[in-house]
Amino acid sequence: MKERIINVLAALETDNIGKSFPLDYCLPLYHSVSDKDLPHIRNVIRYKNTRQFEEDLDYMSRYFQFVDWQEFKDFMSGNFKPGKKIALLTFDDGFREFYDTVAPVLERKGIYACNFVNPAFIDNKDMMFRCKASLLIDAVGKMKRIDPEVYKILNFQNTNGVEALKQRMLAISYQEKNVLDLLAERLEFDFKAYSKEFHPYLSTGELKTLTGKGFGISSHSWDHPKYGDLSLKEQMETTDQTFVYLKENEFLYETFAFPFTDFQVKKDFFDELFKNEEIYCSFGCAGVKLDSVARNFQRIPMEMGESGERILKKETAYFRLKKLMNKNTILRK
Repeated sequence: MKERIINVLAALETDNIGKSFPLDYCLPLYHSVSDKDLPHIRNVIRYKNTRQFEEDLDYMSRYFQFVDWQEFKDFMSGNFKPGKKIALLTFDDGFREFYDTVAPVLERKGIYACNFVNPAFIDNKDMMFRCKASLLIDAVGKMKRIDPEVYKILNFQNTNGVEALKQRMLAISYQEKNVLDLLAERLEFDFKAYSKEFHPYLSTGELKTLTGKGFGISSHSWDHPKYGDLSLKEQMETTDQTFVYLKENEFLYETFAFPFTDFQVKKDFFDELFKNEEIYCSFGCAGVKLDSVARNFQRIPMEMGESGERILKKETAYFRLKKLMNKNTILRK
């Protein structure tokens, strides 16, 4: 019902999203762009191909002024007066396609982007647990017979069917990620061999090259946990560990983007985070919303199976709807 209402309201939005967009800044979020099949993310991310990505950029460029990191900060402090509302382009997770596919497009169009990375996966030393799940789902789909031990490991009934098994694998959390390695043994899938062959993540050398080209490389936690499931101590440990890595490599250490979401992250984390005076702001991914923590900005997920135009119009409509109910601001306790 909610989706129907949003679709109706979105259809009524003006064609000039620059005028109707409710905030002075737009923060689009992507993970990868590829014209190829990417087994490690295809079951978890609806990434766009190059044509779709360029169409998004061209659409946003008509109504927003893309800015770099310094311009974003200057705008927020009132020291930069753009001709349009601004847009800061962001990517998460540090996938290799940012170097191979995305950066050449952005250089051609003169657009800056910041990629928030997990140091645990750089140089393909390891792989995010959701990517492992995506690979195992593919492996299961190709099997005529599934080892009964797979069901035992998951404490799952084999009468539920293969599709239900896939959903159970997708539901594996960060806290139980070791289960994926046990499943890989039973399914005879080698994560290290896959990483060695396909290099799903960026290398240190590629990150340094991207920095030299003017792109931002910043913090997305050490190994992509969901912060709402961590204690404050755990939240700060993974955050601080990543900032050390960024400083050692002379990357951008003034900001941080939550992996997954900042849902259920309490005010005490932000109080602790901003004790570090070098940190300018943090980023969530709840769409077009305000936040009671003034230095935490919400980004717009752009990989929803729709065009950038459609997504921005729906986000704008939803913001207006929530505003009527006084629910367009995330409140931290």
